[in-house]
Amino acid sequence: MSLNIPSLASVSELFNLSWFNDDFYTLVLRLVINMFFLTLLIRFLYYPHTKRKDYLFTYYLIGTITFFVCFGLKKLDIDTGMGLGLFAIFGIIRYRTDPIPIKEMTYLFLIIGVSVVNSLASNKISMAEMALINGTLVGVTFVLERLWLLKHETRKTIVYERIDLIRPEQYQELKNDLEERTGLKINRVEVGKINFLDDTAQIRIYYFADAQEFSDYSNNN
Repeated sequence: MSLNIPSLASVSELFNLSWFNDDFYTLVLRLVINMFFLTLLIRFLYYPHTKRKDYLFTYYLIGTITFFVCFGLKKLDIDTGMGLGLFAIFGIIRYRTDPIPIKEMTYLFLIIGVSVVNSLASNKISMAEMALINGTLVGVTFVLERLWLLKHETRKTIVYERIDLIRPEQYQELKNDLEERTGLKINRVEVGKINFLDDTAQIRIYYFADAQEFSDYSNNN
């Protein structure tokens, strides 16, 4: 008794599957381009300033997932509403339990935008135009990150117990006391909530972290 094993061709016809087509080469080429520009943005522009490995992990995966999702949906007949819904999905899943600082959110939108452009570019867009789009985004980010904004002002909120120094006329003495305690060269100080029951106040200090080799784990504090 012989077994009749169906061939790959018959399986493909039965389930209407396509094992290979010319779009595979397009996918590989655009994936290489996308990963190249993502690496420039994430690894060489964002990470050297922040040293945040968690966002490094997040940006690479979100950029790659966005690229594959958009490339796959490109082969389907989707309208503008579907495209807007895709962005809404990424807006919903943006780790709502842990608010993302505005700079990290900007990089996230930049990563998603680059991945969408590289995946949805039609045949009417030449490789030179894609290179110009990606190069412009990387170039503008480089200028803002490395040339114009060399000194990034970081802020930190602390609980301060000497509320006798929070009066406006005591500003300089307050600033000197904070510099002596923290060892930082503080640019400016803002007084927030005051608790007279505990004799404490929330003080927000601003300083240049890069120039003082002082790393802050969260710029949202």
